[in-house]
Amino acid sequence: MTTDELLENTIEAVRSAGSELLDRFGPVVRYETFDQLMTALAANDDAALAILRPRLTELRPDARWVEEELDGGALPPGEWWVVDPAEGNINHLRGIPEWAVTATLVRDNQPVLTVVHVPLTADTYTAVAGAGAFWNGQPLHVSQTSSLALSVVATSQARPDEAEAVTRRVGGSITAMLHDALVVRTSVPATLHLVNVAAGRIDAFWQYAGARADLLPGALLVTEAGGRISDAEGNDWTPASESFLAAAPGVQAEAVSTLSKALVA
Repeated sequence: MTTDELLENTIEAVRSAGSELLDRFGPVVRYETFDQLMTALAANDDAALAILRPRLTELRPDARWVEEELDGGALPPGEWWVVDPAEGNINHLRGIPEWAVTATLVRDNQPVLTVVHVPLTADTYTAVAGAGAFWNGQPLHVSQTSSLALSVVATSQARPDEAEAVTRRVGGSITAMLHDALVVRTSVPATLHLVNVAAGRIDAFWQYAGARADLLPGALLVTEAGGRISDAEGNDWTPASESFLAAAPGVQAEAVSTLSKALVA
């Protein structure tokens, strides 16, 4: 099938999974133990995956499937579906509206097609490598802000069981950004910050560590919207990198400088 057909079919699959999660969204899901929390999270994942996996596998039968959405690091060569069936799953359980469904086709560690759907607002973000980024069919462009002091920036918690060295680095970076940026937002999930960077609503997003499913959709959207992707020190980013930065071109260098200062503080 053509790239356009692949994109349209991926959109349909992601929206269908989103509809399933929307039907499950409502009152706060109560849990008393970690095992109960894991069971509730898995129930959402399984409901969405029951729709996504067969449809996406049919679209690209030779593409392999990333089994664990929290995994990071480089993938083996070839095509892979990197899917987050409930991005911001904990928000869904708590009745918080910031959650989404994502599907990204990755080829030799480069995202080539992505779909991010936000069921509560019916917003769909799409990108194909070399063909631009779109929000409900309208082109996306990163912001024209040229000063970090005038910027809204954001970061996210990669996972709740992060190593102490990483959490201290996160804390130091937030403190540094509070000094240098206009507004600092901290929340999960990463993908919804990244669609805001692609749409020009916020000016930069950074994160330490992180899963492929958190970062690859937004990396493609931001790049195709004219933004810059690097690690926090300004080096080329890959799924094996230890940090991630997505920024409008006018603030990227300042953001790197601020995060680099936090690293040595």
